[in-house]
Amino acid sequence: MAIVKPVIPETITVHLGRPDQTAENITVPFSDYVKNVASSEIYPTWPENALRANIYAITTFALNRIYTEWYRSRGYNFDITSSTTVDQAFVKDREIFGNISALVDELYNNYVVREGEVQPYFTQFCNGTTATCDGLSQWGTVSLANRGYTPYEILQYYYGGNINIIRNAPVQNIEESYPGRPLKIGVGGNGVATIQTQLNRIRRNYPAIPRINDPSGIYNIETENAVRKFQEIFDLPVNGEVDKATWYRIKKYYVAIKKLGELVGEGLSYNEAQTPFAQDIHYGMRGIDVSVVQYYLNVISYYNPNLNALPIDGVFGDETLNAVESFQQEYGLPITGVVDRATWNKMVSIYDNILENLPGGYQNEFGKLYPGKVIAYGARGEDVRDVQTFLNTISKSIPAVPSVTVDGVFGEKTRAAVESFQRLYGLPVNGYVGVVTWYNLVLQYEQLINEGQ
Repeated sequence: MAIVKPVIPETITVHLGRPDQTAENITVPFSDYVKNVASSEIYPTWPENALRANIYAITTFALNRIYTEWYRSRGYNFDITSSTTVDQAFVKDREIFGNISALVDELYNNYVVREGEVQPYFTQFCNGTTATCDGLSQWGTVSLANRGYTPYEILQYYYGGNINIIRNAPVQNIEESYPGRPLKIGVGGNGVATIQTQLNRIRRNYPAIPRINDPSGIYNIETENAVRKFQEIFDLPVNGEVDKATWYRIKKYYVAIKKLGELVGEGLSYNEAQTPFAQDIHYGMRGIDVSVVQYYLNVISYYNPNLNALPIDGVFGDETLNAVESFQQEYGLPITGVVDRATWNKMVSIYDNILENLPGGYQNEFGKLYPGKVIAYGARGEDVRDVQTFLNTISKSIPAVPSVTVDGVFGEKTRAAVESFQRLYGLPVNGYVGVVTWYNLVLQYEQLINEGQ
């Protein structure tokens, strides 16, 4: 598993007024934003250590607003405001002081965190003269700097001894956190894992929400039930699916309950920031995630003659790299050779479109195609019948795989049979049928059928 750490955004969108005030939104490079705020909030004649401490606080405060999607989760189309009542000062087209500009260029990709936490800390501050607060005092930093305090010691003085500074964080374009398509039964991914983690935390304050006992990143019956109850409590359409409105309502209450936008909060731990699936799938990787990409690309290439088939071997080598780049070129994506979220979403969208347009009972060289959703405990329907049929045929030749009743209900016996198959064929033993398990089931099933078993 990987830890999802914040990155520095290339740009930030600023609302030039209070949150509910009608005002212009402008998008500026993030470093320019920090320079503007620092030039508006503090004085260039202050000691350098005071300037550095304030720049850390300004940068981290803005990153906290972006990371928590503080405004976007409330329906606004900006990241932060220019109102000093709730955020920090920003003056459009203002003059930037030279020494502040140079310091920001050095420091803007550094930010403050609490020890053991991931998200940028809520580095609240005030001027310390006409306004006071529980956070950093801007004028107070001057006194501390004159007494020989380092920037880090100044930050510790105001925010406590258990803080760290993350240095040289990567800079990249940040997409909104919503995965881009509704989450529902059978969908897998880090977006699902995020929702499961957040709902389990929210239920501590709203115990009517049922617990998700297996937050594995697969949208199962437990997840649907928890989402339904959340939607019911918070006056959303109750359909058990996480659309954009439900996604951001969940995030809003999670951030509020965890107090991620406050000086005193629970914080986001490393365990909570773990992702069960790779963020990007790229050259040199091996494993199930690569096999999934290869399967999708193979099926798509079968229906698009401009793309080439490739082996499904779980190794992201030259052949897979070329296939990904060809796919990206064919469908108007940046040609990076990396399966990022945009490439993945396009791949799944095209695959789903192929499934939707196939005539009933159609099969090709892949046998029956993966139905586009994970089949797990509690599922019902034709896809479950297919899995049970595959298992029963395989069990006739391989006694280690138990036979099951073909009833379209994914119960304990079906799960046990799936786990036996996965164990036998060196697959992750998780008891649910994703792309790679489906592919291997069909492969063995078709082979036995062709041999007349």
